[in-house]
Amino acid sequence: MTTDLSILQQQARTLLAQLIAIPSFSKEEAGTAAAITAFMQQAQVPAQRQQNNIWAVGKNFDPRKPSLLLNSHHDTVRPNTACTIDPFTPLISGGKLFGLGSNDAGGCLVSLIMTFVYFYHRPAGACNIVLAATAEEEISGHNGIEALLQDETFTAATHGAFQPGHLHPGTGAIVGEPTLLNLAVAEKGLLVIDGTTTGVAGHAAREEGESALYKAMEDIQWFRTWRFPKLSPTLGAVKMSVTAVDTPNTAHNIVPAECRYVVDIRLTDAYTHEEVLGVIRKSIHGEVVPRSTRIRATAIDPAHPLVQSGLQAGAVMYGSPTSSDKALIPFPALKCGPGDSARSHTADEFIFLHEIDAGVKWYIDLVERIM
Repeated sequence: MTTDLSILQQQARTLLAQLIAIPSFSKEEAGTAAAITAFMQQAQVPAQRQQNNIWAVGKNFDPRKPSLLLNSHHDTVRPNTACTIDPFTPLISGGKLFGLGSNDAGGCLVSLIMTFVYFYHRPAGACNIVLAATAEEEISGHNGIEALLQDETFTAATHGAFQPGHLHPGTGAIVGEPTLLNLAVAEKGLLVIDGTTTGVAGHAAREEGESALYKAMEDIQWFRTWRFPKLSPTLGAVKMSVTAVDTPNTAHNIVPAECRYVVDIRLTDAYTHEEVLGVIRKSIHGEVVPRSTRIRATAIDPAHPLVQSGLQAGAVMYGSPTSSDKALIPFPALKCGPGDSARSHTADEFIFLHEIDAGVKWYIDLVERIM
């Protein structure tokens, strides 16, 4: 097994191209899980599979030491309808590798895999290295990182290193997401709510009925203009966006008795989900039901060794407006990686080849400084 940097960088490119060619929508990641397992076997690194999550533990794991989890995801969203090239055919052009999942978060994932391979056989340093290539991140699913961290086999192999109550000081995680190699020390949480307004059906030609749609429009205007007063030092303001509106009507001449809408809310650490829901329910006409309150705003202490290591490398800290599996990790986690979040979920997604190379080197250097 090689620890030569240039070889690891080339292997990262090759593995990413292989993963792009295998559809891996959330809950349908069996193919990429198999491909990652096969690569680990070729690299002479024992890996295990828990559902569609692939994980491995450093050869010289020492339960007396803190542990570092290297985590990124191998599921993708479905292709953007504006794609002009086949999203499952890896294409290298102009120094870019095109393909679905190349930027989010394939470049991060393969860079972290190579980082784990680099450290796997090395003598035990200041901390243990654990790899987790996980599923269902794009839908915040229950069978991804959350399920792995609760799995008995994983827990036994890591001696409970990542379980609340067992955490060794210094234990943490690197969550691979495209950040231009900067340090997302905080990220917004996510609250998706389904709103419903109720009226009275009537004929549109007569002065009868009570339009649920007009009531919904008033609610939507409130979501558009309301500003939560408390600001987070790292994440700024809570942001609310109405993203879908619908009535059950199929005819043009009926006053709708019901209107449904969806609101995407990006929370900060200045408010809890419950506080935000309380304000909403006091302020609108309709009823709202949260889909989940699991995706909380999170932050890592800037004094944590991972953050300090990144700062030493010249990276800058910032608060991320997007959510990730960092929200489901119950111990300090730093979100960082190659690629640019602005490219995620776009048509003809790509990552620069030099970003993959830089990602491998950057992660290795980041870990080296805390080892």
